[in-house]
Amino acid sequence: MNKAQLIDAVAMKLDISRRSAGDTVDAVLDGITGAIISGDKVSLTGFGTFETTRRAARTARNPRTGDSVAVPAATVPKFRPGQALKDEVNTTGGRRRATAKKTAAKKTVAKKTAAKKTAAKRTAARTATRTATRVAASRPATKAVAKKTTAKKATATKAVAKKTTAKAAAKKTVVKKATARPAAKKAVAKAPATKAVAKKTTAKKSAAKKTTARKR
Repeated sequence: MNKAQLIDAVAMKLDISRRSAGDTVDAVLDGITGAIISGDKVSLTGFGTFETTRRAARTARNPRTGDSVAVPAATVPKFRPGQALKDEVNTTGGRRRATAKKTAAKKTVAKKTAAKKTAAKRTAARTATRTATRVAASRPATKAVAKKTTAKKATATKAVAKKTTAKAAAKKTVVKKATARPAAKKAVAKAPATKAVAKKTTAKKSAAKKTTARKR
């Protein structure tokens, strides 16, 4: 808890404004600080005692370099908790520590679960992205195959159509030839008959001429 949180707690406890609570906290702290500076003890029954103590000069050691450092004498503030505060901390504090441990354990489990879920989501997102990339990359090949297939089908259809047209033309030619052959036969058959008729006519004319000549 910091000073601001302490002020909020006092304001809530006393049901006063935050400004009034801040003035109250400042007044208490200023009173304790002024008394300690003057060399007095501030004893708060049940809570503890604020006082100062004299620390003699000493020689300390720098933990980084290991060199000896001279520490001059100084007056330092000191706080000694009261028995009631100790008892409250030992009883209530123990319960709070147990509760805090449970809460921390729950938070840890929740964090781990959330981290697993986040990792699973990221993995799923990466997989989806890779799949989409592969599909997008395979689309041109699929389109090319489809074009080739369509072209082959069109070519095959055209070839079949050409063959069908050629067959129809061949059938027409055969029919024409078949029709022309009987006509030719008829023409050939008519030709001798015509020649025979012409011969008969010529013979009749010759006979008539001879008959006429005899009568004269």
